[in-house]
Amino acid sequence: LQGLNKAETAEKYGDEQVKQWRRGFAVTPPELTKDDDRFPGKDPRYASLTEAELPLTESLALTIDRVTPYWEEVIKPRVASGDKVIIAAHGNSLRALVKYLDNMSEEEILELTIPTAVPFVYEFDENMKPIKRYY
Repeated sequence: LQGLNKAETAEKYGDEQVKQWRRGFAVTPPELTKDDDRFPGKDPRYASLTEAELPLTESLALTIDRVTPYWEEVIKPRVASGDKVIIAAHGNSLRALVKYLDNMSEEEILELTIPTAVPFVYEFDENMKPIKRYY
């Protein structure tokens, strides 16, 4: 879906299919090929990654698999040590993190919409369990 706006994508694949790709939990759009200009291996920012580490497609389920270790290994320890952390990310990455932090079901997370450019704050207890979240 990268490189296409919502209207172009819906025209090409149909509204229902686009909805499944955008909001489905484990449904993935068609994979990129390695000769596609959008293939992440052609982007110098990802030069340190192996081809196996570069996704050719992604669902919310796969995003959770990618986001969760980063939360556990990098962000959570900083928050636990008292740092204030700002996360600026794509909507799907944010939804993945919210699903993980709030232990939401697949159905619940599919209904969650996080507004663009509106701060979304979490407060945690001493065990790093969310106790409050708000816009």
